[in-house]
Amino acid sequence: MNSALDEIAFLTRSEHRVTALVALAERPRSRADLRETTGASSSTIGRTLREFEDRQWITKRGALYEATRLGAFVALSVTELLGRIETERKLRDVWHWFPIEADRLSIEAVSDAVVTVAEVDDPYRPVNRFVSLLRETERFRFAGFELALLEPCKDEFRRRIVDGLETEIIDPPNAAGYVLSTYPEHCADPLESGNLTVLLHDDLPTYGLCLFDDRVAISGYDPESGTVRALIDTDAPEVCEWAESTYESYRRAARPLTVEAVA
Repeated sequence: MNSALDEIAFLTRSEHRVTALVALAERPRSRADLRETTGASSSTIGRTLREFEDRQWITKRGALYEATRLGAFVALSVTELLGRIETERKLRDVWHWFPIEADRLSIEAVSDAVVTVAEVDDPYRPVNRFVSLLRETERFRFAGFELALLEPCKDEFRRRIVDGLETEIIDPPNAAGYVLSTYPEHCADPLESGNLTVLLHDDLPTYGLCLFDDRVAISGYDPESGTVRALIDTDAPEVCEWAESTYESYRRAARPLTVEAVA
């Protein structure tokens, strides 16, 4: 175990070693190619190649070096490991926003997700990302507590609906009542347009589930600050399938918006 860790440490201690081995696994290369690819000096490349040869990871044919099967195996393994660590680093601070019922999703399914986190100097980064996705879709569905996500962009959201954005929102009754009483001018035209459907549900998730044309997003709501702290969006088929199924389960149990229902 220690020797394996030593080999990992050897490879990752200098970034150019991983780059060089991966490059040699792709195709044979000269020293000059490796210097250009890695940005390392001639002496550093020479020392690295000798160390690779000592481990039988590479072989030399004329002026070119190429990875052996062992070297290619190591290159693939370290690339996969680094990719997994990069995914973990990206998700580390937002993983707690993921729904408990989404635990059946593989981490690989969200490895390519776009993660947008609120910053001290830019608290509306998640909202801005949401707006950019909203501008590119023709159909939008949402289930959850949407106030923190939609209130900051209520003017643009209203315009999109009036202009033809097919929209369906599943709200808790108190949230729907707050929006209707606080922003009556923003609600009238969208509701009259026929493009907005509002449904009510008494037991919605604490996160927000957004469904766009070909992408889904999960918004992480912080009840203490009353703001959206993170938005995770992806077009991964596994996540989209889960989102569709989850949304439909809430939709089936929802009821239409009426004055009596809100009251």
